[in-house]
Amino acid sequence: MTTQPVSWPGDVPGPVPDYPADLSPDLERRAVRVVLLDPDDRVLLFRTHVPESDPTDWWDLPGGGLDPGESYVDAAVREILEETGLRIAAADVGPPTWRRSVTWVRPGHRRVQHEFVVLVRIAERAPKVCEDRSRWTADELAEYQGAHWWPVAEIVASPVRFYPGRLPTLLPTFLAGELIDEPFEWWNG
Repeated sequence: MTTQPVSWPGDVPGPVPDYPADLSPDLERRAVRVVLLDPDDRVLLFRTHVPESDPTDWWDLPGGGLDPGESYVDAAVREILEETGLRIAAADVGPPTWRRSVTWVRPGHRRVQHEFVVLVRIAERAPKVCEDRSRWTADELAEYQGAHWWPVAEIVASPVRFYPGRLPTLLPTFLAGELIDEPFEWWNG
């Protein structure tokens, strides 16, 4: 981790330096995760439940995979609209100051995701989200069990599981504007 107030060059996240060269996933993709922060410093997280996974429950930052040719900014705008119903402007998407790669296992497959985490500050206090689920994927419909606006201090102090797994530790550093080159995360398995 460094403390430079800059972001990586380029518009698409790549593997972190300690990415295991011999990892053999069935799907590898690039993604963006969004720290959606309201004026009271609350972060939107989705409660996720996947019975066939270990862990089975966690709180997840919104976001998702980049479509072909899509920038992380465009993906952040699209994902926030699809997952929450909130409209954000591309100009509201902060620079990609947190870079990470992660792998997880679900029955029958291993996935790898290379992610940028970006900050989007919104003006409205804890707006209602997820009222329109028509844009949700089948996995989101099955797995998302609700959403909650978490105070940053509660995330930092909470013993529950989060995605990214190091969210409680790295969130204050991220919000301070520092560059984070997170070590490779073995989410499970």
